[in-house]
Amino acid sequence: MSDQSIRAMLANLEQQGEMIRFTKEVDPLTDMSAVEWKALNEMGQASLFANIKGYPNWQACSQILADRRKWAIGLGIDEDNLLTELAKRFNIRLEPELVAATAAPVKEVVKSGDEIDLFDYPSLMTSEKDGGRYFASGIAVIKDPDTGVRNISVHRQHITGTDKTGFIMVPRQARRIYNKYCERGHAMPVAMIYGTHPAIFYASSFTLPYGQDELAMAGGMMGEPVRLVKCDTVDLEVPAEAEIIIEGEVLPGVIEPEGPFGEVTGTYAGAGESEVFVAKHITQRQDAIFYALHCGMPVTEAQATMAIGIEVATKTHLSNVEGGIDLLDVRAVTAAGDMMLVLKLGDHHPGQAKTALMAALSGPYLHPKIGIAVDRDVDANDLRQVAWAMTTRVHAENDVTLLPNTRVFALDNISPVASGMGSFARVGTKWMIDATIPAHLNEEERSHFEPAMPKNFKNVNLEDYLP
Repeated sequence: MSDQSIRAMLANLEQQGEMIRFTKEVDPLTDMSAVEWKALNEMGQASLFANIKGYPNWQACSQILADRRKWAIGLGIDEDNLLTELAKRFNIRLEPELVAATAAPVKEVVKSGDEIDLFDYPSLMTSEKDGGRYFASGIAVIKDPDTGVRNISVHRQHITGTDKTGFIMVPRQARRIYNKYCERGHAMPVAMIYGTHPAIFYASSFTLPYGQDELAMAGGMMGEPVRLVKCDTVDLEVPAEAEIIIEGEVLPGVIEPEGPFGEVTGTYAGAGESEVFVAKHITQRQDAIFYALHCGMPVTEAQATMAIGIEVATKTHLSNVEGGIDLLDVRAVTAAGDMMLVLKLGDHHPGQAKTALMAALSGPYLHPKIGIAVDRDVDANDLRQVAWAMTTRVHAENDVTLLPNTRVFALDNISPVASGMGSFARVGTKWMIDATIPAHLNEEERSHFEPAMPKNFKNVNLEDYLP
């Protein structure tokens, strides 16, 4: 039986040199966010904090899913085959299994009533202009009151009281279910998960067709059913090996101030209003580890988590376009807040690069608004090479296409809100950039667009020449 906690991943990250264990004191209100952001962006490392000011018995982790390497470690997949393997597992569903409370580590500590204080957890002041402290890693488990179908999704939670947070919902499945409870005049029961296996986190950030259980998808990703345990106070089931579970409800029709918050785009979602989550019961591990997910200016694990979902979904989507586009790689550019997508194409016919770009920009995710197609000789993960292809292989009059008046990502602040609608309904312009060598050219003509690499470049190993 495999470990379905976050702990196995943390141990593997540390063992493989992908994480720093910080033993000097950090303060979650003043410097912890900057330390873990710099650890990733300057050193490529995840962070584990073992000395947190004001929280002597706590550890916290951050930036643990901030690139493909870390995702590969967490999911136990070879990095070079990550997208291909995830695409294979994409449609596998393994229904969760229920275990007894005695077999669930998340039941080791129980709090209720006056014992609940959400400020007892080392949540961050993450970005400079955030409106307060946030739980940013919470996964909500809810059920459709008509069908009992389960849904899980990630929600940011602005902590506004000892037992109260905001509960931002975009117009997707969680809001659809919430509206059903409101129509009945009832609060929506919710169980919030903090700290769990990366496959569960991955599934929670993916929007499946309504009625499909993301926890069954997570089981398919792991290769075994997710082990669940019944909640104590709500009719919901949660991962038995999670770090923390907060049981509560989202109040019907109650709206309170929320934000601002540094979002996945790297800009702020401004101060506004949101629904309200009230915490009523908490279970957790005896030595629970807090998952201090960082969301804000790239690069953070918020962009990397979304990127993996976009990449796998795009790869799967394009496999059904024109009988299957020869897609060698796809990269959601985390440095661009996931709003730029690079497609690396193999053999393709004239016009097919544009077909691939149209499909990618109208895929399962709204986030990408810029699509760039490159050839097999360009590393889609190296923006230097992508920029080179854009300047040497793009004849803008023919190869840059604008798609105006299209629905775009709700947090794309530069794109206007549709008239008479809320901030989640934005309409903007998508760009397609075909940076591939024109497919109709002959071999001699194509040679003019080849990179002028150093002689014998492929055979020279620099380490053989170092002192």
